[in-house]
Amino acid sequence: MATTANPLAPTPALPASPRTSPLRHLGPNWYATVMGTAILATAGTALPYRSPVLHTALTCAWALAAVVLVTLLPARAAHWHHHRDQARAHLLDPAVAPFYGCLAMAVLAVGGSTMAVGQDVLGPDAALAVASVLWVTGTALGLLAALAIPYLMVVRHRIEGPGSASPVWLLPVVAPMVSAALGPQLIPHLPQGQLRTSMLLACYALFGLSLLATLLLLPLIFARLIVHGPLPLALTPTLFLVLGPLGQSTTAVNQLADVAPGAIGATYAHGFQAFAVVYGVPVLGFALLWLLLAVALVVRAARAGMPFAMTWWGFTFPVGTCVTGAAGLARHTGLEALGWLATGLFVLLVAAWAVTAVRTVRGLFSGALLAAPR
Repeated sequence: MATTANPLAPTPALPASPRTSPLRHLGPNWYATVMGTAILATAGTALPYRSPVLHTALTCAWALAAVVLVTLLPARAAHWHHHRDQARAHLLDPAVAPFYGCLAMAVLAVGGSTMAVGQDVLGPDAALAVASVLWVTGTALGLLAALAIPYLMVVRHRIEGPGSASPVWLLPVVAPMVSAALGPQLIPHLPQGQLRTSMLLACYALFGLSLLATLLLLPLIFARLIVHGPLPLALTPTLFLVLGPLGQSTTAVNQLADVAPGAIGATYAHGFQAFAVVYGVPVLGFALLWLLLAVALVVRAARAGMPFAMTWWGFTFPVGTCVTGAAGLARHTGLEALGWLATGLFVLLVAAWAVTAVRTVRGLFSGALLAAPR
């Protein structure tokens, strides 16, 4: 097992040494900032109401996410070029390697938000082109992460027993689910016939791939909590990561049901629309149960002195997927209660993003978040 320090651990509130490049400790977990910001735009547009002020705010969130992604990509490339030893150590660290799934999801999230709100800025054709390139790129990266990271966990990582199971393990296998949820944005723009049907079924295949892998990991994560107790304070926010596959899978089945009538025969289209509700309602119910459990454990950790760390970005993207999942069920069931639930979760998302973003900017300028962890 690699002996590199875990970048998720709380860092001392001291600036990085002037002799140490700040890029040396820029880990793949920083892509979570892009995911957590882009989901604001996607979740906001899914709400059952419209507002010019809200639309402007969501457009700003999309633009900010795109800027952060464009900044992080060359920074991470420089990290690999100048600090190859550290980058390899990250891949060999079972606590850090799963965060490579965040790269794929960051690319996908910006693409999805481009289709959601970027059309007014870029124009419909340019937005579609950007979203298509980002979806293909993000999907390829997501499939690579879903294969490579579990492979490394089997053959290279040393897992110290069931007590080391972590919600972070979900990150690589959730990336294909994000592709399944955002792929339906592109289906209506494909020629009718084989291409639309192929894209629809490919998204369902991505959905199944991610769902079955998630079902294998969730019992390990829950058993770790029951048998070994709460997570370390700095890692407690990662409990929210469990919401990601739950909310995103609910979003995926509802988005796919929306476009199924134009992509496949009526019999299957009706079946997919029924499946969206039959699957989505129970899974959203479990997501709400897990949300309450996670909130209770976070409150407990906060009272015990939970420090700020990049793990706090786990409060954002997973909650955003629950917003889009609840909004999708509201469309297909007509229940106003689900619309209000989506709105309440969106308020929680905005509050979590605001607090986490401010703390991140503060830690970035102070140098604490880019310093070598103790």
